[in-house]
Amino acid sequence: MKKLIMSSLLIAALFIGCSDDSTGPAAGNGTIKMYLVDSPSSFDSVIIFVSRVEVHRSGDDSTSGWYVINNTLRSFDLLQLRNGASVVLGDSILASGNYTQIRLILADGNYVIDNGVKHDLTVPSGTQTGIKLNHGFTIEPNTLYELMLDFNVDKSIHITGNGKYMLKPVIRCMSMITSGTISGQVLPLDAQAVVFTTVGLDTVTTYPDALGFFKLMALPQGTYNVEIDPLNPAYKDTVITGVNVLANQNNNIGPVELRNNP
Repeated sequence: MKKLIMSSLLIAALFIGCSDDSTGPAAGNGTIKMYLVDSPSSFDSVIIFVSRVEVHRSGDDSTSGWYVINNTLRSFDLLQLRNGASVVLGDSILASGNYTQIRLILADGNYVIDNGVKHDLTVPSGTQTGIKLNHGFTIEPNTLYELMLDFNVDKSIHITGNGKYMLKPVIRCMSMITSGTISGQVLPLDAQAVVFTTVGLDTVTTYPDALGFFKLMALPQGTYNVEIDPLNPAYKDTVITGVNVLANQNNNIGPVELRNNP
């Protein structure tokens, strides 16, 4: 009888322990994965050094509410991140709940190469308080939340009167579950085209690659006009109207043959 009672108590203890584990903090966690892309620019290269990526949890105070999702120092050439190319800024488990901000802490040594000349890139407060982005999102338990940060270099870098290069970042934040892409090909290759569309008050731009292929990234679901502006004056501007974008999908509009100017 004594052995039976002891066995029953052991089973009960194991059952309670398993129940506690299933409702512990791990059961309320989700995952965030953050990507960085960029629009084209007239600069040769724009190199930034990111030392830490953080997010801020809603309801926490401004000091203790930051959670690190990556603290490995890395460098990125922003101008390489176009036409579908991207890098992962952070990939981490987060407690489920609402988050309100993203913060990128930059290290020293950021620079621009402009017409073959290297210039230091000054980022006000970038190494102290960081680059803060207001973007609300929710982490659901056992769910992956993917976020794309679209860096607009041309709108972000300003050259002062004394020739100093300043970075005041203009970055769009788009959830990948609510956004899609438009891709295609611009021909002939010597058109040297610029491809762009508008998202509200923002312009999303890219340059086709050496084979004429392009991809416009992080577009909210909707209908767009894709404008193709050849830098070669031998060809006419072209607009492709009514291009539909569905969430988390790519719409390939195929090859677009530009017509000659008369």
